[in-house]
Amino acid sequence: MADHRILLIIGGGVAAFKALELIRTLKKRGIASRCILTEAGKQFVTPMSVSALSGDKVYDDLFSLTDEAEMGHIELSRSADLVVVCPATANLMAKAAHGLADDMASTALLATDKAVLMAPAMNVRMWDHPATKANVETLRGYGHTIMEPDEGEMACGEFGPGRLPEPDRIADAIQAGLKA
Repeated sequence: MADHRILLIIGGGVAAFKALELIRTLKKRGIASRCILTEAGKQFVTPMSVSALSGDKVYDDLFSLTDEAEMGHIELSRSADLVVVCPATANLMAKAAHGLADDMASTALLATDKAVLMAPAMNVRMWDHPATKANVETLRGYGHTIMEPDEGEMACGEFGPGRLPEPDRIADAIQAGLKA
């Protein structure tokens, strides 16, 4: 039995595959993951692989009659000890910063009354863009924890900050967030 449960929102980006390793790492540490997979996230990892690793259903459809008959996005956002967005794309962070709620992930973020931890991953130019910087500051102003991305070579061949932190580092931040 897991000691804690997180709601893991998996955004779309090349780094989404690392969310699978994060689920494994957390399970070893006694932390269960219930997962929301964005439409863009499904381009990089499959609901079946996420479900197999988490041992739970994967949520992805805001308009699912089965899930939403019970207000699934509300229940999901409140049944976890911590909400984690990994990878936190520029799009997901912008939606959260501005209160947009047009899919399961952004609606759950807007509805949560739990602490939120975001692990960003994006191109260095996107990370350095003034709009992204403003969104990060807005989210921090809401009390969200935004990890600093790693620096290194990216899938696009560019180099700089924007790489998803390694799963162990994210798991450490999750454990710290669960103790807070």
